[in-house]
Amino acid sequence: MTDIRTDTRIYLSPPDVTDLERGLLLDAFDSNWVAPVGPDLDAFEEQVAQRVGVRHAVALSSGTAALHLALIAAGVRRGDTVLVPSFTFAATANAVVYLGARPVFVDSTPDSWNVDPALVAEELRARAARGSLPRAVIAVDMYGQCADYDPLLEACDRYGVPLIEDAAEALGATYRGAAAGSFGLAGVLSFNGNKIITTGGGGMLVTDDSRVAKQARHLSTQAREPVAHYEHRAVGYNYRLSNLLAAVGRGQVQRLDQMIAARRATSEFYRAELPGLTFMPIAGYGTPNHWLTCVLADSAEHRDRLLAALNGRNIEARPAWKPMHLQPVFQDCVTRGGEVCADLFRRGVCLPSGSALTDDDRRRVVDAVREG
Repeated sequence: MTDIRTDTRIYLSPPDVTDLERGLLLDAFDSNWVAPVGPDLDAFEEQVAQRVGVRHAVALSSGTAALHLALIAAGVRRGDTVLVPSFTFAATANAVVYLGARPVFVDSTPDSWNVDPALVAEELRARAARGSLPRAVIAVDMYGQCADYDPLLEACDRYGVPLIEDAAEALGATYRGAAAGSFGLAGVLSFNGNKIITTGGGGMLVTDDSRVAKQARHLSTQAREPVAHYEHRAVGYNYRLSNLLAAVGRGQVQRLDQMIAARRATSEFYRAELPGLTFMPIAGYGTPNHWLTCVLADSAEHRDRLLAALNGRNIEARPAWKPMHLQPVFQDCVTRGGEVCADLFRRGVCLPSGSALTDDDRRRVVDAVREG
């Protein structure tokens, strides 16, 4: 076994910032463009819109804020239902509840760990027959890999239900050559500290629909009317990103391909060094950004041994997402399926995948996994 010091903690997906981001941040600070308006904010939105291949981008305080505004744009209201993958972080479902709507959870496919398009189509068909179609469908690009959008969009279009893409984990990934975030009515990105790029916090709504972008921009600035005094004809939100954080984001976008390459190298290293483990499948329809590399243990007990072995070497690792239909807060919600994602949680482990991992870091992770 490799003798490597274990006193320095290895984190799951820490921020990776350099002098480039520091310089841009200081330039913004020195210019006194501090509030949620300024040239860096405009430039950051332009950079991300160009990268995603859409016409509009609205920088916001979080990915959750972007989800909230996207659901408003889709017309979600109190009493509505929204189809949501069960295998996701709570923010996806929470944004539905903010509007007084109820999530209906849908299971994953084992082929990509993303929402199962066939189950989505079945649920839409059944609800159409009852005259109770959901107001929207949310798809999540899980761990940096896009959902299967051709059948999802076909099913949503058939019933006239808007699709929202939660690409919080997937900036830089592609589906059949198109960028993550570019599908459906609107896409949602996150720049939280653990994401592929970060602004320390923040998110973005991206869309080709000028109406959606205009509405999101308006609501995100407290719905102020364009008059000299403070006039409000709707309830708005304080959701805009600051110019300072946008400056950091500008540098991160410039380094995105470099960071994706580093995470891909880590994934390839783990796969080569740990052939006995089952890794999250890579779907043939696209390219992931390798945000997190995840494995399936043989059993729940094996998963716990892996986590304990990693923690014992001062290495952060986490179980896969606990499905929403198993969360106490959502225990009364309708679920279609659920066995697949329940098993992913029971056996799944997310390994350290940050873009600044060293060769020694990767070797420490591999040695710890072998111990488990």
